[in-house]
Amino acid sequence: MNTARPKVLIIGSGAREHALAQALSRSARDPELLAAPGNPGIAALARTYPDVKADDVDAIVQLAATENPELVVIGPEVPLVKGVADRLTEHGISVFGPSRAAARLEGSKAFCKEVMAAAGVPTASHTVVKSVEQGITAVAARYPAVIKADGLAAGKGVVIAADAQAAREALTEFLVKHKFDTTQVVVEEYLQGQECSLFALCDGVNAIPLQSAQDYKRIHDGDRGPNTGGMGSYSPMPNIDSSRAAAITAQIHQPLVDEMRRRGTPFHGLLYAGLMLTPAGPKVIEFNVRFGDPETQALLPRLRSDLLGLLEAATRTGGLKGVQLSWDQRASVTLVLASHGYPESSRSGDLIAGTERLGPELVLTHAGTARDEQGRLRTAGGRVLAVTALGPDLPSARANAYAGAGEINFDGSQMRTDIAAGVRA
Repeated sequence: MNTARPKVLIIGSGAREHALAQALSRSARDPELLAAPGNPGIAALARTYPDVKADDVDAIVQLAATENPELVVIGPEVPLVKGVADRLTEHGISVFGPSRAAARLEGSKAFCKEVMAAAGVPTASHTVVKSVEQGITAVAARYPAVIKADGLAAGKGVVIAADAQAAREALTEFLVKHKFDTTQVVVEEYLQGQECSLFALCDGVNAIPLQSAQDYKRIHDGDRGPNTGGMGSYSPMPNIDSSRAAAITAQIHQPLVDEMRRRGTPFHGLLYAGLMLTPAGPKVIEFNVRFGDPETQALLPRLRSDLLGLLEAATRTGGLKGVQLSWDQRASVTLVLASHGYPESSRSGDLIAGTERLGPELVLTHAGTARDEQGRLRTAGGRVLAVTALGPDLPSARANAYAGAGEINFDGSQMRTDIAAGVRA
């Protein structure tokens, strides 16, 4: 009988990857964890490779070929869009994450819209444009209007234009100044309702929903200011129980999985649907092809099923058939602490104090942190840390999270004060 510990390599350096490492470490199979590049928080759980960058496909493949892990888990979208899953598969290495062809669902918003149309997935009406004047014509004075860079933009390539001047400025940024290296833009209808993030594990055939979460993208309270990668999250949404999540997945995720399989590019991995719950039903704002951040930090502490087994099953065609997930029934709230200047810029090097004061009931995940020569923790990115708390209900979880986050301080720290505030069952 083989009793060797399975070796798992996690690719990425953020709080999402730290949350994945924490969840994988709870597996009864006690996996040996590796992470590239990792971060100081992940280093407490895994052997890290700081010189292997998450977007360096050649270096990732070389590391995997050397270490020969049973599974490689890809955290961020960039290596997936670059085709890291294909390269690893060519080397006979099992990987959780979609192929390059399937990752186009996130790599190109125009392509994703095309696939949704073919699959009959409800989404906002849209037009793809390649010039500023085409964009203004497409908006047709219907404001607010949503203007999206076609390619990857780290969650920041979306502008909600309130008027013609804002629309022209956004179109000029994307199509003339080529911000985010895009050559075309998706102009789409502004949807109204409640936002919802719903993830599904996919095995090329089946889509199995996780529980719901809600993300807060804007930097300031009251959803003001520019978009960020995410400033907080909570789970579950009170009006999305397991049965409704399954119904939404049947309407949203499963048809997309079916269409990708029909095209010969089956989707294996995590399919993230950013939804607007409109009066006419759920509509897709965007699809992503990996675990979302910070929703992952809110979701995984609630997962009671073995994450390692689930990720392995998703790599096998049909491997998730009949799988039922088990969840902690408590609510969770995640708060993000960001650095000075974020999201327009970020300051590094500020000394972080107070993390040692967090109790075991709180979950701390590192995002943009680094150790100095004396081993002290310092800021090293835009989003620095995330604090997650569970509670019997959302108000309790929220109070616990803010009490914990209040113990941490660094110069220029930014944190929203309204995450999960006023949410009603």
